[in-house]
Amino acid sequence: MNDKVPETALSQHFAVGDGIESNNAAWTFGGDTPKHFEDHVSKSVPYYADGHEIVLATSDFFVKSDSVCYELGCSTGALTRRLARRHPAPVRWVGIDVEPNMIAQARQYVADSAPGARKLDYVVDDILSHPYEPSDFMVAYYTVQFIHPRVRQELFNRIYAALNWGGAFMLFEKVRAPDARFQDMASSLYVDYKLSRGYDAQEIIGKSKSLKGVLEPFSSAGNIDMLKRAGFADIMTIFKHVCFEGFFCIK
Repeated sequence: MNDKVPETALSQHFAVGDGIESNNAAWTFGGDTPKHFEDHVSKSVPYYADGHEIVLATSDFFVKSDSVCYELGCSTGALTRRLARRHPAPVRWVGIDVEPNMIAQARQYVADSAPGARKLDYVVDDILSHPYEPSDFMVAYYTVQFIHPRVRQELFNRIYAALNWGGAFMLFEKVRAPDARFQDMASSLYVDYKLSRGYDAQEIIGKSKSLKGVLEPFSSAGNIDMLKRAGFADIMTIFKHVCFEGFFCIK
């Protein structure tokens, strides 16, 4: 991946720790990162696996035998693989990511665990321009926070347009607190969490610097406002832990 994240392209999920290639000025998920990405991200995001369980359980209400479903920013495909196992063919699952190395690793995991699997496709593409088919279920799991704010509304608009009536969109994001006092406390709690997971202070500071201008979370209200502007009227919080939140939206 290029050192500079394109303004209209999808970057990968949020992770902190050694093995993620970064420095104080640039942040990337290139090199060998995809090979151990899933271990890193599960350490960096609280209740990462629990969020997957929520998505899996919720999908039961929306996925039908003829559904086309998407994960936007699938990275190495962990969630997409689990969804495809839960709802096998003829349901069609599509994982999209802009980083070729991530998609290559996702395809390798499928080849190793389920050779010959059908109806599970991984595509290298930009989620802002991908030609979506009508869908019953779409997921963005810690992805949209990496989309440039000035084109983020465009993405929500495209997601809403791609969904069938009655279809669902699940959005998990790191979120900003509603004011400076709460943001200070939330940031402190998250640093404590990362320290408890074995990261040292230098790693935490270095990662924070490398993400400046790359990771741009919105507040809960900001995300909901964009979802409403896209057309969603039925929205609820389905997961919340300090500065991490899952939104559940029905068209």
